[in-house]
Amino acid sequence: MKTIRVMIVAVGGQGNILAARVLGETAVAAGIDVRMSEFHGMAQRGGVVESMVLLGDGTGYCIADGEADVLLGFEPSETIRAAAKCSSSSIVITNTVPLPPFTVAMGQAQYPQMPESLKKLASRVQNLIMLDALKIATEAGSPLAVNMAMLGALAGTGILPMEPDLFCRIIEEKTKKRFVEINLKAFQAGMMQADNTRS
Repeated sequence: MKTIRVMIVAVGGQGNILAARVLGETAVAAGIDVRMSEFHGMAQRGGVVESMVLLGDGTGYCIADGEADVLLGFEPSETIRAAAKCSSSSIVITNTVPLPPFTVAMGQAQYPQMPESLKKLASRVQNLIMLDALKIATEAGSPLAVNMAMLGALAGTGILPMEPDLFCRIIEEKTKKRFVEINLKAFQAGMMQADNTRS
């Protein structure tokens, strides 16, 4: 199978690692080879967290600039920061709700002008899907389910060779029991939102 490269970027506390693990476990359950790597930059203090998940044939564990098939950004400024990983054929899925880093909160940096930055990004990639994942997660029952809403949006693009029902089975098996119902609702709502953007 041709390699599908998925880059996931977030800040600490948004559930990036859990989303990457559910993605990887779902691929394994589907009989697909998976390679993953993670980067944590002061994650406990709201720093960046990156996961690279490569599905299919190949030996590499990282995604070079211009090689991501999908960029999944849980925070819009982190999506923009990771845009160099994309090519003109990439799909970008981004949460639109800012979670400014502590340097912005301390007045030591400015948050990017997001509408203009996302507009520029949309002009350079195949498809930019924007969703309010926090709203989806909150309506599902918990703002902590942003990661499942984003994972659902990824599944809704149709780029992955795994069925949504398999994702749901893995969410039931691999996430905390008390959050399963919320996680499934967030996943399905995110998937429907992305599916509605497909032409």
